[in-house]
Amino acid sequence: MEAIEASNDANGCNKTAIAKHIESTQLTLPPSHTTLLNYHLNQMRSSGQIALVKNNYMKPDPDAPPKRGRGRPPKPKPEVDSSHVAVPAPSVSPPMPRGRGRPPKPKDASSEPSSIQAKSKAPVSGRPRGRPPKKAKTDSETVKADEAPAAQPTGERRGRGRPPKVKPAMVVPVGC
Repeated sequence: MEAIEASNDANGCNKTAIAKHIESTQLTLPPSHTTLLNYHLNQMRSSGQIALVKNNYMKPDPDAPPKRGRGRPPKPKPEVDSSHVAVPAPSVSPPMPRGRGRPPKPKDASSEPSSIQAKSKAPVSGRPRGRPPKKAKTDSETVKADEAPAAQPTGERRGRGRPPKVKPAMVVPVGC
């Protein structure tokens, strides 16, 4: 603070000017003087004793609002009247610790809590979940399938998947 006050500069003074002032006023300095100077300048800056503007340290403006820290400010605490005296709560035995995992389902439906019963009796669209089963063939469909001529030739049986592409045979006239 003494070095900053001695500079009488409106813009403040930088670390080297502060270090030179300390070296000129003190006879003996420890070998870690620069490290100590950096540490104490950072401490004074974080506590609000000095301000850092464009790498120059100066005394903070007394009219300026205090700088807020990072994050959300704490909630204001309610004022406590001295007329009200806090009464300690009666001692209650602590609840049993819960076991690990999901609790087991109740054995009978009558012991279900009302919230679970309300969920299980929710309106249903009338359709069961999942993919519907295939329809069974009726008698008329089986008769039609028997009477219909076979669509596939009696020769080679087709395998699964897409059949290979058939290349047309090139006909080249002789004598060209």
